[in-house]
Amino acid sequence: MGNREDVVVVSGVRTPFSKFGGVLREMHSTDLGVIVIKESLRRAGLKGEDLDEFYYGMCDQAEAALYDNVNGRQALLRAGLPETLVSLTIDRACCSSLCAVHLGRRAILLREADTCMAVGAENMSNTPLLMNGHRWGGGMKPLLVQDYLNPITYREYTPLARDAGEIAIEYGVSRAEQDQWALGSQEKWALADEAGKFDEELVPVEVPQKKGTFLFKKDEFPKPDTTLEGLAKLKTIYGSPTVTAGNAPGLDAGAAAVILMRRAKAEEMGIKPLATIVSVASGASQPRRMAELPGFVIQKALDRAAISVDDIKVVEINEAFAAVTLVSTKILAGRDEKKWRELLERTNPNGGAIAIGHPVGASGARILMTMMYELRRRDGGFGVCAICGGLAQGDAVVIRVDS
Repeated sequence: MGNREDVVVVSGVRTPFSKFGGVLREMHSTDLGVIVIKESLRRAGLKGEDLDEFYYGMCDQAEAALYDNVNGRQALLRAGLPETLVSLTIDRACCSSLCAVHLGRRAILLREADTCMAVGAENMSNTPLLMNGHRWGGGMKPLLVQDYLNPITYREYTPLARDAGEIAIEYGVSRAEQDQWALGSQEKWALADEAGKFDEELVPVEVPQKKGTFLFKKDEFPKPDTTLEGLAKLKTIYGSPTVTAGNAPGLDAGAAAVILMRRAKAEEMGIKPLATIVSVASGASQPRRMAELPGFVIQKALDRAAISVDDIKVVEINEAFAAVTLVSTKILAGRDEKKWRELLERTNPNGGAIAIGHPVGASGARILMTMMYELRRRDGGFGVCAICGGLAQGDAVVIRVDS
């Protein structure tokens, strides 16, 4: 039994993740958000009226504009939640939905809420092209069309793939090691999928077709035919010394939702907690050093929980690039080679974003629930997850699952 004031997770669900240009390419991410909102409530045995606050993470604001923005508010209304429910739409890059978990936890600890929902949704395939500077007419000026997904649009900042590769080299993490990790991500996902390990977290999506609907119920991005030889042949991207399309995730689509409650409220309603949130942490750094952030914020969260990385049974670090996971675990291991290798054995045991996909607004909530369900299969213990975000942001969460 935990403290009645603990913040606990009582539901965690996600859609399958779709690849860039894949089966979900024409579905707005808000439609995916509606699906996980409804299903997370159903699984917890809750109604919309039971929610006190609602947080919605989304990074791709160009796609948000297709539905006139404030997509959190729009999603909750379309899901049939009360019109009086307070909501907040968050853009904290890839950290957005894990930040939503942080904010829900904070509201509960401050006794401003008993039950909060944290959602993340993204469809990078549905991102429009941008035309700017032409509202007032351009005369003979050539029409400029900009792709919102092009990382070079950070302008004064270098592309994320280049940054991650350069930081990896600083830490002695080679291209070959990144390719090996990418292959392992695909292999671990395949084994987990075969064993049905994702069944607890997935809700199918009915995708409209010309005739009827298609039931999308399995991650679309994994590449089971990946080989080390094939990965080694790929060219690096955006001027990176090590990052390729093979050791990076895709530009994906999907949604995820997590419901948080005060333990006392869950007990009052007869709801069994799935996990307890022990601590959280956030951080930021020099923009090009994004690959380090998960390592730093995990250590910060562990310190707040008064435990060490040796107490952790499962680690989930979002594979924004293989470089991020490898650099951050090396930081946690204090650059001790033996400890690093041992820590990698506990990291992303069912594969990560390189295989599953990375719909950026949804990934933070996804790594939290994937870790939570894995701990439950392992009879409990401590787990920690972390995700980095563009221009070097990071969020982490430590949880405990009771056996």
